[in-house]
Amino acid sequence: MNDRSAPAVQDRLRLDKWLWAARFYKTRSLAAEDIDKGRIQVNEQVAKASRELRPGDRVDMRQAGGLVRTVVVQALSAVRGPAPQAQLLYTETPGSIQRRQQYAEQRRQGVEPADTLQQGRPTKRDRRDLADWQRWSASVDKDHG
Repeated sequence: MNDRSAPAVQDRLRLDKWLWAARFYKTRSLAAEDIDKGRIQVNEQVAKASRELRPGDRVDMRQAGGLVRTVVVQALSAVRGPAPQAQLLYTETPGSIQRRQQYAEQRRQGVEPADTLQQGRPTKRDRRDLADWQRWSASVDKDHG
């Protein structure tokens, strides 16, 4: 009997395939790109895309803003399934969860970028308030034709 809904469980799997299946990246090529840039480590060693993962391996991912996310591989699957199924492939370490929450809190309390602009493109309201601004009308041009 062939059950197509069950994930394909293996004992070894390429790192880039696993990162894609675990939904850390939208495509395998994006995962491979970050691996090539040295942003992914397996068991505290810089990894290659072809590195074979096994259950129990520790994966450190350096993401935007310097945030480092650490997960432990629980299962391997070469099939990209729904998010709840993908979350069963790993467990995030408590330290990583805490760092992620602190990063999110810093971003929430951060300065609004638009508030720091002293000048730049005026808003619609600013353009209306300009003193020398005159309303243009196509009917005005017809009279001068």
